[in-house]
Amino acid sequence: MADSGLWGAPVPLAVALRPQTLDEVVGQSQALAAGGPLRQLADPHHTGAASSLILWGPPGTGKTTLASIVARASGRRFMELSAVTAGVKDVREVLETARREGELSSRAPVLFLDEIHRFSKAQQDALLPGVENGVVVLIAATTENPSFSVISPLLSRSLLVTLNPLEPGDIEAVIERALHSPQGLAGAIELEAGAAGDLVRLSGGDARKALTALEAAVAVARERGGDGSGISVNAEDVSRAITGARVRYDRQGDQHYDVISAFIKSVRGSDADAALHYLARMIEAGEDARFIARRLIILAAEDVGLAEPQALTMAVSAAQAIALIGMPEGRIPLAEVTIFLALAPKSNAAYVAIGEAQKAVTEGKIGDVPPALRDAHYPGAAGSGHGVGYRYPHDDPAGIVAQEYAPQPTSQDVYYRPSGRGFEKELSARSEAIARILRAP
Repeated sequence: MADSGLWGAPVPLAVALRPQTLDEVVGQSQALAAGGPLRQLADPHHTGAASSLILWGPPGTGKTTLASIVARASGRRFMELSAVTAGVKDVREVLETARREGELSSRAPVLFLDEIHRFSKAQQDALLPGVENGVVVLIAATTENPSFSVISPLLSRSLLVTLNPLEPGDIEAVIERALHSPQGLAGAIELEAGAAGDLVRLSGGDARKALTALEAAVAVARERGGDGSGISVNAEDVSRAITGARVRYDRQGDQHYDVISAFIKSVRGSDADAALHYLARMIEAGEDARFIARRLIILAAEDVGLAEPQALTMAVSAAQAIALIGMPEGRIPLAEVTIFLALAPKSNAAYVAIGEAQKAVTEGKIGDVPPALRDAHYPGAAGSGHGVGYRYPHDDPAGIVAQEYAPQPTSQDVYYRPSGRGFEKELSARSEAIARILRAP
């Protein structure tokens, strides 16, 4: 097992196995490409200006590790702040310390700021002078899209490096290293194939989670199997150690927008299973069920429309059900409507029709209301010709009479064009028959 740390307690595997050089980092080949900003900053012989960096990626992708390696390899002092605990005063103090350090060593220290998305605008503003004047080389880490969480002046003064979740093969390599490295389990533990697969799957591309889960599974196996020598970890040990995969999802950031976008496009694309997957991700991440219900209402009107007139009714009913029963039971009507909308015939004809009608109005195609259609229920209206000549459709056997309804500038415009799918196939025939009557000489 890993060496002992503070108070003699074992150092966690994720700490004991932390890479010491960029070449030991698993995955992130794009971020670590030759000539890239991380490689340049880590090069002690690099003569160009040192750029501040923002490392954006999910947990367990190596943000803290990369920052410490870069500082050590470049010969710069490594300073660290956590946005969870640091305030404006702390920022100013660390910048002053960095200034003095830089004057002595002629190299600006690396300031690693974890979870910069938790910093307020005022706190981020306090960083600007130090970054702009080269007092520190800022390496900021965030799990949220910097476009949403980092102020523009700081973004413009930093290079963005995107870190991706590790691939299954990368996680397998991390686990193998943990099993055999002297800093890890040193060959004392055997991992069965099923257990290894579960660790990879449940890690969600997070190396730290994979190592923490492995450590917990080893503890379970030891309780089951004796003194710790020759222990074999099986799938049941892994299952007992961890409860499930963590969902990467931020209700205020890019995951929120990406997942709901994928959900909408899957329903629109008639893939019910994909839509249910994204629905499950949102539910498991604690997304507001009312938000999902509102999106389903919009979907029903915009993408299913009159091809299936019951779509909007069902979506509204699901929203009402959420209000009445809440969660977790509310997931059932949400799933029901998701499946119904995904499998329903699709038409955006109503969405297109109102868009074109509004466009015509904003372009000035308005005109006067035909006199026969004007309100005739006030004194003097008839004398002005209001309502004169109006033909009451119910007096006609067909229930439709030929008369002028649209203002003159739009009299030839056609906004609603039925798709011919689902119920709109019937509406298409009706529309054509009505048009023939209304345009009859």
